[in-house]
Amino acid sequence: IRYEEIDEEGIVFDRPGPVEIDVIIKNGKIYLIEIKSSVSKSDVFIFLRKVKYYEKRHKKKVFQIIMISPMIDEKVKEFAAEHKIMLYSYANDVVL
Repeated sequence: IRYEEIDEEGIVFDRPGPVEIDVIIKNGKIYLIEIKSSVSKSDVFIFLRKVKYYEKRHKKKVFQIIMISPMIDEKVKEFAAEHKIMLYSYANDVVL
């Protein structure tokens, strides 16, 4: 599901605006996905804010957070691991 909604509280970008997240619900578990051509530390930070917004808005806990990109810096990998974000280089590598 391509989820898009207006963040009236400004949780994601510190001001009201649209939020777009890819959501997979499988066996009752919620997976949030971000697909990018490259991932920086700020991309991870913003994605974490999107997750926070989604959980608050829907009052449901996200089971797994996934980012897919062929270009991920080593420092980003460490930061993502600290926040339990699964990183993949290719969408076909993702196993839910």
